[in-house]
Amino acid sequence: MTTPADVPDVRDPEQPGRLLTIERDALIPLLRSRADEDFVLPVAACPGWSVRAVLAHCSAALTRVVEKRFEEGVFSPATNDRDIAERDDWTNARIVDELERGLSEVGPVIARADGKLDGLALGEWVHAGDVREAFGEPGAYGGAGLPDALALLARITRERGHVPLHADLDDQDEPLRLGESGGERPPGRFIGDGPTLVRLYTGRPLDGAPGFELAGVEAKELNIFG
Repeated sequence: MTTPADVPDVRDPEQPGRLLTIERDALIPLLRSRADEDFVLPVAACPGWSVRAVLAHCSAALTRVVEKRFEEGVFSPATNDRDIAERDDWTNARIVDELERGLSEVGPVIARADGKLDGLALGEWVHAGDVREAFGEPGAYGGAGLPDALALLARITRERGHVPLHADLDDQDEPLRLGESGGERPPGRFIGDGPTLVRLYTGRPLDGAPGFELAGVEAKELNIFG
């Protein structure tokens, strides 16, 4: 469910885990159906990383959360590279197994973290879209998890005081309010579909995305990972 402009934020602690469970049920069968050579395909959204590297990063991050291993520098680029390197001798199937376990077990941990790990759930879902894009599969950054992903994105941007935006989405009944200006800046306006909005907010390539309108804000200002 998206969040209209006049509805206050209320965190649903089950939402991140629900999003990842939906993604698990869609992504894991897809991965198990692909040949090993597909795992070396480049991922456009993550320069220098293959599908296998993205999946290893995702599975490692989830395992860290489940095992509560948050040492200094966790989730930094150096730690991410080390996690991927530690899985260099793993088979693709073993990485997918670890990813499936993480997606299945991490929800309750995130729910108890009072929102501190909600962004990780969104990031994992976005990386699943990166993999679909690399495979040439339809529905990257969309699918059954999109309503939860959009609601999570909207709340995270408001909590961070991100640039304000009102989004009129082709595939949602209600407009979505993102960011928060405190009255200092009028909100920008987006007209288009949900997956394209996700691409804008996560710095993903727009090649092949349907047309959209963006006014009152620059695309580069929306990127929550920039």
